[in-house]
Amino acid sequence: MLVNGHNLYVELTGPENGPVVVLLHHGLGSVRAWREQEPSLVQAGYRVMAYDRWGYGGSDARPGLDLPTFSTDLKDLSILLEQFEIQRAALLGHSDGGTIGLYFAAQQPERVSCLVTVAAHIYVETKMEPSILNLRQAFETDERFRMGMQYAHGEKYEAVFENWFIGWHRLESLKWDMRPLLGQIKCPALIVQGEEDEHATPLHAKDIAGAIPGADLWLIPGVKHMLPQENTAEFNPKILRFLKEHCLN
Repeated sequence: MLVNGHNLYVELTGPENGPVVVLLHHGLGSVRAWREQEPSLVQAGYRVMAYDRWGYGGSDARPGLDLPTFSTDLKDLSILLEQFEIQRAALLGHSDGGTIGLYFAAQQPERVSCLVTVAAHIYVETKMEPSILNLRQAFETDERFRMGMQYAHGEKYEAVFENWFIGWHRLESLKWDMRPLLGQIKCPALIVQGEEDEHATPLHAKDIAGAIPGADLWLIPGVKHMLPQENTAEFNPKILRFLKEHCLN
């Protein structure tokens, strides 16, 4: 689908009259990252939109990412909702996708029925630098990791990693802090993070939840960054309960 001058790969599943849930994948991910959640959401009666952001998966290649503002990704999301005539949607975002969800809910609160973020970022912690470098080493040395990236993104898998690595490794990212925006979020919000997240401390999720009026916080002991994929049995029921209680369009 042509959006904002580039083609995006979009999947739309579930009943046409169901409340809409938009899935926003993590910084190295694609729609495949939600394969454990999408069927559960559809079975529960939701209309699910999952798409590969520009530069990822089945979408067009991209010369670079506009991290940490995600300005192009935010414009893409707005246009997508307009093209599918979606007035309001619940947003479920993981990592970078969670940050996009926070930005969008703050900037266009009337279009977001509720928000779930998983391991989102709102500033750069000291902990993030070594974790990014560890992923750089894994990409260079771990054949399984590289194969997974290639499976998700095809021939552009190396560009996907480089764009992400360079984007978060810019010096200007160290000064970034979006906490002042979070008070503009008006919808119900659930902030999720594993207590053993490689990229952030539990304080990060507490700061997000504390800055959003009425937000719920779910910190999960013993769980790392990739919790939607690695802790599905615990994650899916909790998300479905939250959506049922708060996210009726």
